[in-house]
Amino acid sequence: MLFPVLCSIEAEQSDEQLYQEISKANVICIVYSVNNKKSIEKVTSHWIPLINDRTDKDSRVPLILVGNKSDLVEHSSMETILPIMNQYSEIETCVECSAKNLKNISELFYYAQKAVLHPTGPLYCPEEKEMKPSCIKALTRIFKISDLDNDGVLNDNELNFFQRTCFNMPLAPQALEDVKNVVRRNMTDGVKDNGLTLKGFLFLHTLFIQRGRHETTWTVLRRFGYDDDLELTQEYLFPLLKIPPDCTTELNHNAYLFLQSVFDKHDKDRDCALSPDELKDLFKVFPYMPWGPDVNNTVCTNEQGWITYQGYLSQWTLTTYLDVQRCLEYLGYLGYSIIHEQESQAAAITVTRNKRIDLQKKQTQRSVFRCNVLGAQGSGKSGFLQAFLGRNVTRQKKIRDDHKSYYAISTTYVYGQEKYLLLHEVLPVFEVLSEADLACDVVCLVYDISNPRSFEYCAKAYKKYFMDSKTPCMMIAAKSDLHEVRQHYSLSPLDFCRRHKLHPPQQFSCNSADAPSKDIYTKLTTMAMYPHVKFRCMCSCNRCTFCICQNLLNCELLRTVRAKFCSAVLNRHMTQTDLKNSTFWLRASVGATVFAVLGFAMYKALLKQR
Repeated sequence: MLFPVLCSIEAEQSDEQLYQEISKANVICIVYSVNNKKSIEKVTSHWIPLINDRTDKDSRVPLILVGNKSDLVEHSSMETILPIMNQYSEIETCVECSAKNLKNISELFYYAQKAVLHPTGPLYCPEEKEMKPSCIKALTRIFKISDLDNDGVLNDNELNFFQRTCFNMPLAPQALEDVKNVVRRNMTDGVKDNGLTLKGFLFLHTLFIQRGRHETTWTVLRRFGYDDDLELTQEYLFPLLKIPPDCTTELNHNAYLFLQSVFDKHDKDRDCALSPDELKDLFKVFPYMPWGPDVNNTVCTNEQGWITYQGYLSQWTLTTYLDVQRCLEYLGYLGYSIIHEQESQAAAITVTRNKRIDLQKKQTQRSVFRCNVLGAQGSGKSGFLQAFLGRNVTRQKKIRDDHKSYYAISTTYVYGQEKYLLLHEVLPVFEVLSEADLACDVVCLVYDISNPRSFEYCAKAYKKYFMDSKTPCMMIAAKSDLHEVRQHYSLSPLDFCRRHKLHPPQQFSCNSADAPSKDIYTKLTTMAMYPHVKFRCMCSCNRCTFCICQNLLNCELLRTVRAKFCSAVLNRHMTQTDLKNSTFWLRASVGATVFAVLGFAMYKALLKQR
């Protein structure tokens, strides 16, 4: 820290050296002689103009006037100095001292240090006798974060939480009342319902500054992440978070609890959705609006198009997965580390295990799975994404082109566990698929059954990019409500899937009056969770081996034979003599053999017919 001292006498340095020292200074002390009138005049005629010419207007260096040689006079020079202090806002204070007997020398350096650590300039405008807009903006954000119930006032519990957060100690009940009484005496709307309003909160900090207690306001500002220019620091917004390769990022349980409390705080009508006004109020602590209109087409909304509670959490999950640095920034604006008393908002993030380890151990603890959706133009990819959010064709037609989203995220349930499935529509440029387009947990290849050239894209994409990979793939026969035509490809979609040991094409349509079914998305999530497992057929096509076997097991003849066999053998009253009788076991073995042969014969017969 530099404290250049400029004296109103000829300095033993060149002008260039002087200018360099001024440019490097954090605070400047201008020394004049209290018994020399010309020395005082030179403060305004020479030194202050010289300093101001060498510094930017918006970042003026704080100045301290030092009246030296106070031991030589019995009067004070303050009457002459006060008009100068009122004229130049960059002057922090004036100290009269004596270098000879060391009077007030320690005070001089105390005020110099205070001017650097707790400058008045960024906070207060002496000419207008009020706080600067940037300071009001920062303190307003702090007030909104501290107003935990969003009722517009800080009650005693919230004031004590604020006090502990900033000063590590609560206020006694009487001290709280004294603070509110000071506000009541000076303004009518500073206290409401026995709580401190925003106007009262700002008034208190104005009072602190006017009484020279800048350190109180600066302590609050720095606790909430602000630097000397009243901007949130990079260290606060972007704490260090190491993410190894092939790992993903998710929000942990505490982060979801925090986001839930933020949602509840702003959902004033308790309809489990955020109206445009409620969403705007939530993001008032941000310097900009982080969510655009495309978010409403990325997550679930209600009939009015408002983001629901589930959609709200889904969007946060999406941001964390795709851009964790932006998520950290957003959590910083909301004050996560302050409300949850964490070192930084990095404590809200879970870095998942390497995917290769998950494959080796054949299990995963991840909660978010990515599905890349590929297909030719017009194949129905966008409809597939929007159907995941519960929107049929009628609702999809209302989406404007400039509000379209290439992502969709919502929850699915796999064996009773809630998981997030993130769908990403990949642009249909076959030759230039990037690593990001290929990096996913499951691939969805969509073709239009009514377009004879639609399947060709899926087949070529699979053979070029996914045939030799370990990423599970699923074919989607979209627009299944339309007439199916023969695809102009060497193999039919079903034969192609059989040859490459894929599941048969899954029929899909969102052209219905009701919300589309989510079964197919559950299947995709299951495949993403267990890529090492070769699942049995999940269709009802009545053509594949699994469906034929299922029909065989459920046919009436076989059920009759099975019932009689169980009645004769398994449900028979057996005595100890029967169990020891070899004839009984011979009959049971013959019956089981006949049952197996009959079942196999029926299976062969049905297969031959097809």
